[in-house]
Amino acid sequence: MSLRIAFAGTPPFAVAALAALVSRHTVVGVLTQPDRPAGRGRLLTASAVKTFALAQQLPVAQPVRLRGDDPEAVQARARLAAWQPDVLVVVAYGLILPPDVLALPRLGCLNIHASLLPRWRGAAPIQRAILAGDACSGVTIMQMDAGLDTGPMLLRAELPIATDMISSQLHDALATLGAQLILTALDAVAAGTLSAQPQPAEGVTWADKLSKDEAPLNWSAPVAQLDRQIRAFNPWPVAQAVYGGEPVKLLRSQLLPGLPPPGAVPGSLLGLENGCLVVAGSDGLLGITELQRAGRRPVSARDFYNAGQTGSGPRQFT
Repeated sequence: MSLRIAFAGTPPFAVAALAALVSRHTVVGVLTQPDRPAGRGRLLTASAVKTFALAQQLPVAQPVRLRGDDPEAVQARARLAAWQPDVLVVVAYGLILPPDVLALPRLGCLNIHASLLPRWRGAAPIQRAILAGDACSGVTIMQMDAGLDTGPMLLRAELPIATDMISSQLHDALATLGAQLILTALDAVAAGTLSAQPQPAEGVTWADKLSKDEAPLNWSAPVAQLDRQIRAFNPWPVAQAVYGGEPVKLLRSQLLPGLPPPGAVPGSLLGLENGCLVVAGSDGLLGITELQRAGRRPVSARDFYNAGQTGSGPRQFT
């Protein structure tokens, strides 16, 4: 059954779901965040969802807010109502939906959330899952309510987190999974064969928004934590260190077997082995495989190591 779908989303993560909906249903309109300054020139830039929607010739609205009685919010809600959607699909939209919007579509508002709720409610579930060392992540399709990621669940699907996976890889895999799962959920909701289940009260965790303050590495931390920071913070805010007095971004890493030699200071570069910079940690060895000096392109561990052999001073990450 083809449904009339209104869509609300903003970042690249939401595009896969919108593309899937366009292929199966009638997308009657798209809500997305207003254009924002981006890049070094701080030019106003459309969201990834807006760019895709315009290419598909879909109606687009970009309200600053949906709540309240100011003219813009009232007009935005009126336009959404005029689209007469059967359902509103929401993916990382960025605005809170007021009760009258939640109640507008006859089949409700469905949200695609990139975690296995109730674990990792909030803004950064993908990165927080890697940072916490979770063995798996996944996607939850939920019926939205007035809370933040608290609505009853319709479908869940798990996805293993590989030990070398960075957040951009998990992001793309979950976006694809979410696009597949929302189509399944919509078919079942339209047929009346799927009922929502309340989220359990146990196991609730919060995925706080990422901050640049989390990027610098503390080399006294366990190597497993350092590895998870490097992988979770790629592509943003990117794990940061200092080497030879210069800032360095650490992009990819892995845990290595063995222990550092006695007396090795955490952060000491011990050498190059199998394409990894071998770095001493407080309780083990960390292998760094890709790095980026300030203003340079990313390079392999081997290229970074060979370039550093001409310098003097301690070979130390701080």
